[in-house]
Amino acid sequence: MDTSDFKVLFLCTGNSARSIMAEGLLNKLGAGRFQAFSAGSHPSGKVNPFALERLEKEGISIFDARSKSWDEFVQPDAPVLHFVITVCDNAAGEVCPVWPGQPITAHWGVSDPVGANDNEKRMAFAKAFAVLERRILLFTNLKLESLERLALERQVREIGQKHQD
Repeated sequence: MDTSDFKVLFLCTGNSARSIMAEGLLNKLGAGRFQAFSAGSHPSGKVNPFALERLEKEGISIFDARSKSWDEFVQPDAPVLHFVITVCDNAAGEVCPVWPGQPITAHWGVSDPVGANDNEKRMAFAKAFAVLERRILLFTNLKLESLERLALERQVREIGQKHQD
């Protein structure tokens, strides 16, 4: 791959928590090399306040975070994506749109923190954040520019398979 600004879309069904945290994390950890976005197949219409709280605690500001549809990323003026990564099992099982540019796809399933009971919600969000952070650190350390597409695709997919919750 021969670009200095890799565009990555993180998908989840509601685009309210895991994909939002992944977007913020990659934009911070991969600044200057990656540009992250997030979307959902059935967006909830609002960002989960626990996701925003966790990002803030980690020093990550997403002032313009919003829950949006993946349809925005198949429009003619949408950014050309290099990677599309699902972070929830529901989105991984859905029929995705045809992404312009044929990006590399991978599934990095992360347990849904939204389903935790009220007493455990903050801990569940911290755990989901830690899983995403570990995977994104591995991803940002890949030598993307020097890998051939098939090798790169295999390595990106392995991040989600080998580094479980």
